[in-house]
Amino acid sequence: WPIMLAAALAIKFNSPGPIIYRQERVGLGGRTFNVLKFRSMRTDAEKDGTPQWAQKGDSRVTSVGRFMRLTRIDELPQIFNVLRGEMSLVGPRPERPYFVDQITATVPFYAARHSVKPGVTGWAQVRHNYGASIDDAADKLEYDLYYVKNHCLWLDIVILFYSVRVVLFAQGSR
Repeated sequence: WPIMLAAALAIKFNSPGPIIYRQERVGLGGRTFNVLKFRSMRTDAEKDGTPQWAQKGDSRVTSVGRFMRLTRIDELPQIFNVLRGEMSLVGPRPERPYFVDQITATVPFYAARHSVKPGVTGWAQVRHNYGASIDDAADKLEYDLYYVKNHCLWLDIVILFYSVRVVLFAQGSR
């Protein structure tokens, strides 16, 4: 709670707009839900209405947002998605419907990842770099499908262990 409070205050004093960002994502069974995150981008980040992949050095990210993304603090509000049953701590990361439609049209078996609850962290997140394209999504799908086929408590513990390492050493953030 102290980290979340500090993050909320930093966002409020750093840039105008809401503290919490809600974004539609695709979850279990292809149903959509609103994922909660601390806002790390300017409020006009997608002013043209077209979803965009986050890029390295993305100019839409605020100064506070850069730090939050590096440390993954922006993901902390997703604990409420977990408590509401929309997400699990571990599972394939949920994606935006816009990108799911594009990826599903070009990448075979992509929809299979929706057979388990999406997670705050996942096998693809700890074994692959940040994805910012359809090609990256196809590469990460291999890890997601491995998780779908083999998920168990032991694998979840391994993923949580690796997730701590990823956060502590700021690996793969954008």
